Amino acid sequence: MTNTKRVRDFTQGAILPRVILFVLPIIATGILQMLFNTADTIVVGRWGGDTPETCEIALAAVGSCTALTNLFLHFFFGFSAGAGVCTAHAIGSKNEDGVQKTVQTAVLIGLIGGALLAVVGISLARPLLSMIGTKKEVLEQATLYLKAYLVGAPGLLLYNYCASILRSKGETVRPLIFLTVSGVINVLLNLLMVLVFRLGALGVGIATAASQWASALFVLVYMMRLRDSAHLDWRRLRIDPKTFKKMLYIGLPASIQGIVGGCSNVLIQSAVNSLGRVTVAANTAAANLVGYIYTAQNSLYHASLTFVGQNYGARKFKRLRRSVLTCVGTVTVLGLVLSSAVILLGEQLLSLYLPGNTEAIGLGMYHIWYIGGFYFILGIAEVGCGALRGLGKSLSAMLISLVGTVFGQVIWILTVFRFFPSLRVLYVSYPICWMIILVIFYAVFFQTLRRLERSEALRE
Repeated sequence: MTNTKRVRDFTQGAILPRVILFVLPIIATGILQMLFNTADTIVVGRWGGDTPETCEIALAAVGSCTALTNLFLHFFFGFSAGAGVCTAHAIGSKNEDGVQKTVQTAVLIGLIGGALLAVVGISLARPLLSMIGTKKEVLEQATLYLKAYLVGAPGLLLYNYCASILRSKGETVRPLIFLTVSGVINVLLNLLMVLVFRLGALGVGIATAASQWASALFVLVYMMRLRDSAHLDWRRLRIDPKTFKKMLYIGLPASIQGIVGGCSNVLIQSAVNSLGRVTVAANTAAANLVGYIYTAQNSLYHASLTFVGQNYGARKFKRLRRSVLTCVGTVTVLGLVLSSAVILLGEQLLSLYLPGNTEAIGLGMYHIWYIGGFYFILGIAEVGCGALRGLGKSLSAMLISLVGTVFGQVIWILTVFRFFPSLRVLYVSYPICWMIILVIFYAVFFQTLRRLERSEALRE
């Protein structure tokens, strides 16, 4: 168990090359996941029904569930951040027993939380979809899709918790491999369920759930075979009180942030639903497209969290500062390049989802311009969020995010959008809110870092 050759130490060596090597597999993982999600969307949008209208209904059914699935999952995803920070701190301070306790605790929480989510979500699927204003002609397929999707929730949580632990010890290639294989399974099942069995949105949900369980199985078997501090031993599977308390301290604020953000997205989805079925289909396609930008940028959030977490555990604050600034520069360049590419190719790419639907393609371009074009701002903000969480300041990260969500988008929808109900008015709230939280994140981060540096200087 003392063999730690698989654990990568980010407390020494050149920062930029290590950041790049760390994020490339995460970007590839995220892009692959998005490609598989795109395959879901394209399959259901093109062949989810017998006519163009029924295909549009199937696509809208899948899109109508996105905000709710995010709301369900974000609460439990917060604990994956807690698991990652606990692992990074333990590695930075050379505490192998701490890593081991985090692994056993995180896996058990994933199992319990996933089962709870599946039972509650499936029971309330139809009422919740009705509550957010899902159109009557879409409701039946949306309900079936959501129920099928949630069957895979335990598998999805287990994969995310374990992947977070692996990333925090510098191992990002294995999650990529596992996701690739499970993604291929997803695509093949999509084609089987939609083209052969003609199950439409329900078929996509079944395929997604099966692939989530496949990815969980792959990562669990891999961690059981590890011979370092991240080894998973089912016989020792238990919740360690001290580790759970720390995971709760870091993860609960992240979960609350996810829930409030999810509620905001539900409100936004309800606003989109109010603009008609064509708008819902257009928003679904465009959101899937710009999701590639977000997914690539989000790799720098994980890099910031891991590099800060390990260097905080090692008490190397100057290196910690340089790591964050390196992540900021990297995410800015990455975001601007990807946003420009999506804007230039927007109409052609949207036509893959919405062939011949010029009205929906035009509406989708609003999303790409107003949201995708400014995604680099969100990327910089999320690096700041990851840095605060890496310092263990998850509560501060949550409160700052709530400022942007509650005092930004929610109030905007309830006031400005209410009087001027259009997509452009809705979308312009995004970059405004992102800029607000960006400024606050870094003000708090650098203030916290200076305080830690002064405390360390006095200790010496």
